[in-house]
Amino acid sequence: MVDVALQVRLEAKPGKGKELEEFLRAQLSYALGEPQTTAWFAIKLDDHHFGIFDAFPDESGRQAHLDGEIAKNLGKIAGDLLASPPQIFKLDILASKLPDSGEVPDSLG
Repeated sequence: MVDVALQVRLEAKPGKGKELEEFLRAQLSYALGEPQTTAWFAIKLDDHHFGIFDAFPDESGRQAHLDGEIAKNLGKIAGDLLASPPQIFKLDILASKLPDSGEVPDSLG
C-alpha cells in the first residue's frame, strides 16, 4: 500500500541530457536500498526533460527518501547538469496498483 509520493521534474542544461540520463540510471541502486521506497521510476520525457516518480507507504518513508542518497547526489550534480533547480512536488496517492500486492479494493469485491 502506498499513500504518498514525490514527483520531481528535471531540466538538463544544453548538451547535458545524456549525462543526466546516466546519472538517473545510476540512482536505481540507492532506491533499491530504501525499504520504504515502494516504487521508484526515473523517466525521460525528451532529450532535455527528465523526472523521478516514487511512492511510499507513509510520510516517514517519503521523508527518509528526501534525506537519502539520491537527494544528496542530485544536489551534488545540480550545478553541472541542471538548467534550473529540481521541481519537487509532494503528492497524495488516491488509488494504486502495485505488482504482487494481492490487494483487491473493497469496491471491486
